[in-house]
Amino acid sequence: MALSVEQVLAIAKATEAYDGVAPLDEATLLTLRNRPQDVTIWGDVRGFGLLVSTGSTTVGELSLVVLTQHRGVGLGRQLLLQAGELPAGTTAWSHGDSPAAAALAERHGWERTRELWVMRRPSTDLPPAPEAPDGVVVRGFEPGDEAELLRVNAAAFAHHPEQGSLDEAGLRERMSEPWFDPEGLITAWGVSTNGEVSTSSTTGGRLLAFHWTKRHSETEGEVYVVGVDPAAQGRGLGKLVTLLGLNHLAEVGISAIHLYVEGDNTPAVKLYEGLGFTRAAADTHVQYTRR
Repeated sequence: MALSVEQVLAIAKATEAYDGVAPLDEATLLTLRNRPQDVTIWGDVRGFGLLVSTGSTTVGELSLVVLTQHRGVGLGRQLLLQAGELPAGTTAWSHGDSPAAAALAERHGWERTRELWVMRRPSTDLPPAPEAPDGVVVRGFEPGDEAELLRVNAAAFAHHPEQGSLDEAGLRERMSEPWFDPEGLITAWGVSTNGEVSTSSTTGGRLLAFHWTKRHSETEGEVYVVGVDPAAQGRGLGKLVTLLGLNHLAEVGISAIHLYVEGDNTPAVKLYEGLGFTRAAADTHVQYTRR
């Protein structure tokens, strides 16, 4: 009998409790909960394989999850073989740089193509946020900001394979999650010609940058997304909204803050290191791509 979505989520939760890292990323979880018709699931109570469709193409994202007590006996390989002949370009994440995942990938024609780093810092001793430059007003998210938020996100992450594809439906999904806090979505706006903030490009008031924070628990928070309109870069707005978001998390009681950053994004890594974030070797997520 095929596994249900509830069984898949239960196995994933049990695996996270042991490993200390979630085996499924946010996009996969949202698809499971909101669009289960886009997910193919196989396996049994020991573990599962899961393939998420990425839309009109045949290429998808694969997840293989095995409960701790059933590892080391080849179940991961069995689940991979049960997926059938996956097309070139199919991706899979190892959430944590697992030697077992690396060996399985190499043996079956998957190439290591990306590293996503997790960086962390406590919320104590945060640098103060600088003053907003002239012509910029900072505030929390308000209804009606959606179109500008999507515009800046698309421009800032034009070459990012996941974040750059965020659309109105994906935005609504995330804003419907229990953790969403409008005050935790910091937005920086250009001031229009009459001195008011407007999302209308005809008056000159447009969104310049944003920092979307996320609360995972009472004590754990995340630098979820920081986006700067490419046309507004070089004005220190990324650092401004990042620090405002960090201080917001501290003010609401968060004690530990983390973020995800591409391992080869040197400017971003330097920015976060300058803000006191550090990384442990174990905090590396690896994406493999089917050759």
